[in-house]
Amino acid sequence: MSRFVLSLHTPPSDHDTTQRLVKFAHACLAQGHTIDAIFLYQQGVYHASNHFALPTDELQIPMLWQQLADQKINLMLCVTAAEKRGLDIKHTNVFNVAGLAEFAMLASDADKWIQFK
Repeated sequence: MSRFVLSLHTPPSDHDTTQRLVKFAHACLAQGHTIDAIFLYQQGVYHASNHFALPTDELQIPMLWQQLADQKINLMLCVTAAEKRGLDIKHTNVFNVAGLAEFAMLASDADKWIQFK
């Protein structure tokens, strides 16, 4: 089976891309593949923000991330991109703060790196 690293580059308002990533991750796991990490980069870091509230009739993005964390997937937040955008890197919910070097090492060790933009 293959080892994947995924990266998400779009903000939480882009529901289509978020849902594609989540569905892809679940499909990979269901087929016996491994996801070493999901890395939030560029506008994707806003998924780790504690400062947005979603109406109950909208896609509950924090719940989706929690489901992936429950699957023991390493959810990584780019520290530089988060700090540039004013995010609180001390309170990141299910996300682990990481640098590009960590992400690059994981991506180079994986069989496939897939970007969601």
